[in-house]
Amino acid sequence: MQPKRINPDTTRLVGLSQIMRLAFNGDNLANLTSELARRIEVNSHDFAAMIDLSVVFQLSGKPEIAIQLQSEALQQYQSFELRSNPTNPSLRVLAIMGPGEVMANTPIEFLVENSDISLSYLYLGEGLPVPSQLPDHDIAFVAVCESDRSQFLLAQLNSIMKHWRRPFINNPARIAQLSRDLVSQKLNSVKGIVASDARRLRRTELADRLKAGVGCFPVIVRPVNSHAGHGLSKLEDCEQATEYLRVHDSQEFFAAPFIDYRSEDGMYRKYRIAVVDGKPFAVHMAISQHWMVHYLNADMLQSQRNRKSEAEFMCRFDLDFAVKHRAALQEMDHRIGLDYYSIDCAETPDEKLLVFELDSGAVVHSMDSVELFPYKVPQMQLVFEAFHQMLRRKSVGAQRLAA
Repeated sequence: MQPKRINPDTTRLVGLSQIMRLAFNGDNLANLTSELARRIEVNSHDFAAMIDLSVVFQLSGKPEIAIQLQSEALQQYQSFELRSNPTNPSLRVLAIMGPGEVMANTPIEFLVENSDISLSYLYLGEGLPVPSQLPDHDIAFVAVCESDRSQFLLAQLNSIMKHWRRPFINNPARIAQLSRDLVSQKLNSVKGIVASDARRLRRTELADRLKAGVGCFPVIVRPVNSHAGHGLSKLEDCEQATEYLRVHDSQEFFAAPFIDYRSEDGMYRKYRIAVVDGKPFAVHMAISQHWMVHYLNADMLQSQRNRKSEAEFMCRFDLDFAVKHRAALQEMDHRIGLDYYSIDCAETPDEKLLVFELDSGAVVHSMDSVELFPYKVPQMQLVFEAFHQMLRRKSVGAQRLAA
């Protein structure tokens, strides 16, 4: 039950973007941890401090404590806002969140920070009903991301949003269809796209297929609901498959044939594209000698050549990549049907778009060093401004229709 009288300071968050920026820049978060813990000790109803500290614990590798602390806060209070919100915002956005780890929700803060747009949050889910009085807002953003755990909440939100009195971004029913296997089914018939044939398999099914071996290897395997390469492996033979299943105790996996996407120079290039109201924007290009490419483990910090290639990719994106794959990207956007999402992809040797994952919750940010990546800030500002324009356009458009 929410307390009747709440000190506004106890519902104003430092927020994910500020905390993640500290961690990204090498801060061990000890000072922030002490400050938040002191606030909770002084006032056990400082719910914002509890939510912020749960984020700190997650980023510090203490997920169990983090989720417990978050749950304790949300059982008592569900709505928050950012301390950094502008005093006189031009637009008020309400992010509809679900409980859980950081990656359970779109990190929308990065998209609106340092703007004249205010951001508040409403947490919904099991035991967290829609309150009778909603936070004031001009437009809502469904931030809950796809996972097995979120499917029930997304179904609930699909019913709730049909009666929402304000415009909103991202249809929850569409978000629910972003699992790897459903995305593969949606895109495998699109001309110009190679969508790896991801199959969701129970542990025994995967073991039987890998044991048979014929036409199976090499195969990419990962536990269901895993992200950022956790548990992701390329298996070359039955021996590796047996060892993989011995180490990973998940009961369900995604399995897909490995598709070699090396460029002519023998390097792997993986792209992240943000799609805002149908328009694609370059977010990053990671280059590595290894097939499992993630920006943080690629050779971007160490290699000036790689950064130069990424800068050229961004500079020429609208004239090259977006033109080359225009028809495929447009058809993909039509089939996915979301206002905002990201694409992790590559190019095959015959220049088709190889889609790894579609997601509404990827971190799209401008935290990188300006000295090492001077080309990124202006590029990310293009993404952010497009996002702001979409929010304003959809908010005003809905108001006109209502009138």
